[in-house]
Amino acid sequence: MRKYEERGLAMNQDSEHLKLLSIFHYVTAGLAALFSCIPFLHFWLGIMMVTGQLEPSDPALEIFGWFFVVFAGGFILCGWAFSVAVFMAGRALARRTRYMFCLVMAGIECMFMPFGTVLGVFTILVLMRDSVKRQFGIAEESVPERPSSASE
Repeated sequence: MRKYEERGLAMNQDSEHLKLLSIFHYVTAGLAALFSCIPFLHFWLGIMMVTGQLEPSDPALEIFGWFFVVFAGGFILCGWAFSVAVFMAGRALARRTRYMFCLVMAGIECMFMPFGTVLGVFTILVLMRDSVKRQFGIAEESVPERPSSASE
């Protein structure tokens, strides 16, 4: 009887941890999307250079403006894509689906310092538990027992 109570307590604790991780993924996705908007300053500055609003008919300024537009646009799009992926990982954690996607995203999140690093490490730690793997529907890998030899 005690074993079943401990198992139920562990499942409740795992469910609570996954719920909190899911919420923190949503928050981190929002923060990442917000930080991804910072290069809009460079993007608009580049647009102003390209259209000639800063210095009329200066070809060097136009080339530099295109540099700003392309790189700032790339950073914005990559940041938004990362935000969407983190949000999707949070949703998958809440639904207990796409285990491998959640695990890979936790590793990628570690690059988004400091919030993503902490969240990624805790997500990896929780996802590595056998009880959490069972909640995701992943069968435990059966390790073949070593045959005992009577000659030893």
